[in-house]
Amino acid sequence: MRAGVVVAARPGVEELAVRAEELGLHSFWVNDTPMVHGDPFVALSLCAKATSRIRLGIGVTSPALRSAPAAASGLASLNALAPGRIICGVGTGNTARRTLGMRPTTAARLENFTGALQDLCAGRPTEYREGDRVHDIRFLHAGAHVNTADPIEFVVAALLGPKAAAVAGRRGTGLISFGLLDPAAWHALHDTRRHAAQGTPRDLDSYMGSHTDSRADSYVVTSLHLLDEDEDPHGDAARDATGHLVLSLLAFAADTAAETPAFAEQLGPEEREAVRRLLDRRGTTATAPDRHTKLYPNYLGRIAPQDRDLVLPSLMNTLALVGTHDDLLARITTLEQAGVDELLIQPVIDPPTEMAQLAKLLT
Repeated sequence: MRAGVVVAARPGVEELAVRAEELGLHSFWVNDTPMVHGDPFVALSLCAKATSRIRLGIGVTSPALRSAPAAASGLASLNALAPGRIICGVGTGNTARRTLGMRPTTAARLENFTGALQDLCAGRPTEYREGDRVHDIRFLHAGAHVNTADPIEFVVAALLGPKAAAVAGRRGTGLISFGLLDPAAWHALHDTRRHAAQGTPRDLDSYMGSHTDSRADSYVVTSLHLLDEDEDPHGDAARDATGHLVLSLLAFAADTAAETPAFAEQLGPEEREAVRRLLDRRGTTATAPDRHTKLYPNYLGRIAPQDRDLVLPSLMNTLALVGTHDDLLARITTLEQAGVDELLIQPVIDPPTEMAQLAKLLT
């Protein structure tokens, strides 16, 4: 299985990209979460100039954050700096919208956005709508400005489950998911994607295949903690390495508990109690209109020691890879057999060391 890394956009991120390339990692991604992290296009521009081989990804942008013309301009500009090395993840803007106190967009809007980006980034015209006004648009400048000749890889974030997988199938894209380590779930997503792709008109399929990257790879974002001999798999070190993923899930459950309680209801009693403690600890409630300002600071950052008790073993095992060398390889093998092409880790403790562990594990 290939290996990659996801980090927060910030100054100096290009140094990590250079190290990832030196280690032989396949891809280097940054988040698109306004008001929490830096701008991914700025960060990846630095990475593009500092590297020569590694693929560079945005994980993920959304029509709820950016218009198609603006996003396409950024992507095609990156493609001019790193020809053929750009990956664009697209999603409904689940977390990035919730950090603004807003809801994510719909699968239909996501599909339209994805199609528009595919068209524009391949130099084709696309329909652009604002209210009642509709026009065909395309890049009016090319050459040294943007690169629409080299393909850009697109992947759809599978946060909507079957709906997102169907979008990926119809648009001929790959998939990316956050913390989805269940092989059965990946089999289901791939089945849905294949069924949706079979319904794609042959002429459209041929048109897309000749003008866009033909990749349809699957990526999973997680964290990895390689246990030392006799180390507690749920000790402080393991909780620190995986806690950012666990707290992101608890924050999502806390944020959506009142509006869409279905997700929180799927959690067990211990997990629901952790959600309650998180709300209390952050000084907010599930119905407070400004709860997003209390739940999302330091999102996906290193957790505070006093929050280690919220990092439940059940959620660590669900969202992250913690174990001995043989344990990790066994879990990774089952994911690969389920169709996952690349393992992306999101390191927060010591990124260079964690990237080196990943490279050593998968080489």
